[in-house]
Order: sequence, then structure tokens, then C-alpha cells
Amino acid sequence: MQPVIEFKNMTKTFQTWHERPSSLKTLLAQAVTLRFKMGEKETKTVLRDVSLQIRKGEFVGLMGRNGVGKSTLLKLIAGIYPPTAGEILTHGRIAPLLELGAGFAPELTGYENIFLNGSILGYGRNEIQKKIDTIVEFSELKEAIQRPVQNYSSGMLVRLGFAIAVHLDAEILLFDEILAVGDVGFQSKCLNKIHELHANGTTIVLVTHSPSQVEQFCDRCVLFDQSGVAFDGDPSAGAKLYEGLFDVGSREV
Repeated sequence: MQPVIEFKNMTKTFQTWHERPSSLKTLLAQAVTLRFKMGEKETKTVLRDVSLQIRKGEFVGLMGRNGVGKSTLLKLIAGIYPPTAGEILTHGRIAPLLELGAGFAPELTGYENIFLNGSILGYGRNEIQKKIDTIVEFSELKEAIQRPVQNYSSGMLVRLGFAIAVHLDAEILLFDEILAVGDVGFQSKCLNKIHELHANGTTIVLVTHSPSQVEQFCDRCVLFDQSGVAFDGDPSAGAKLYEGLFDVGSREV
């Protein structure tokens, strides 16, 4: 089967500055004293020479320590970041739910942000209009949907973002630790919806720190360590290897 996401020898690096002047005032003071400190540029490789294929209908759990590049990988798939080297190919409409509140305009209401967020994902107004009642109902925001999202709690933002992502009929869904925020009831509702979409052939990529979620819902686990893929295969085996990174004796719930 043709892969819907493909990484070909992909590398992603970021450049950061150390001890760079933090303000114009500091820079002027250095100019007066002739003691310029422009700082040093550091190149950090987050992902190195990654080759990975995800096929249509797969439910892939991405695991690894904080900072190993899992979230960066999702942003590369979504087209937010370009690769530094190598190639990324995607086939199908993508709906990402990455950073909390991403794609929302704080001063607009939740209702208005549904249209804004949908348009950012490439959906027309008529397409969104057909889905909006279902989106609002799933989000459980009720009258809060007419309030500006700048007044929303983190849990409310997750409800709205998730409801939009899963109801716009995207072929590929990207989730970055979406269940780290929100109450247990809505978390269960999200997981049930994800399971339903997977059963209907949607490709799902989930970043999570929960071995139990990977074992219960995913049909494949990709474990990242030291800027690359350390394991790619059975979810239970991947979850055990992940726990071994921290010498964990008991499973996460």
C-alpha cells in the first residue's frame, strides 16, 4: 500500500544564539565601551537522517523522552517546519492538533474560530457550515461558543480544537499529547472518537507519554532516542522499551 507520509533521509536542525545582546540598550552600551559581544551561534540537530513510512489507515504512536523531536516531527508532517535536509512526502488532507490554541484568534468567539481554523486547514465555508453544529455539540461548549476564546480555559481550548480536527473529514490526523489537558470524561470521549476514525480508515499519528494508550489504541509504536528512530514495531514492545528509558516499574494510567 502506498505510504501517505514518507520521510526520506530527513534531518532537522535549529540554530540558537548564546549571550546575544538582549536589547538595543545593551548593544549601545557595548558600542560605547567598545566591548561587543555578539554571542555564539549553535546548531542543534533534533532529528538526524530519519527514514520512515506511515501507510494509509495506520494508527502510529510516537514515544520518547522530552526533547527528542516527536513534536518537531509532527510539525514537519504538517508543513509548519521545512526539513533541513532530505525529503518529506504527504498524500491527503492533514488536520493537526498540536500546540494549545494554535490557529485560534483570541479576540474572536469560539464559533468564529471554527470557521477561521477550518479555513487555515484548507476547508471552504460551505464545508465548515455543514459540520458546525456537530462540532459545537461535540465540544460541549454550549453558550461558551459565543465567547472570545481568550477567555477559555486550556481544557475548553482542547475541546474546541479537537472537535474541529476530527469532524472535517481529513485523511490524516496529527495529535500532540492532546489528552494531557482536560477532564477524564472528555479524554475518554476523545479516545473513543479517535478509535472510531481509525476503524473507518483515517491515518492517525499520536505523540503520547502513555504506554497504556499506545498498547490500547495504536497498531504501531515508533520510539525516538538520540535524534533518531530507536524502535519501530509492535505497540506493547515499544511501550516496554519506552518505560525502560526511565526504569519505570509500573505503567502509566
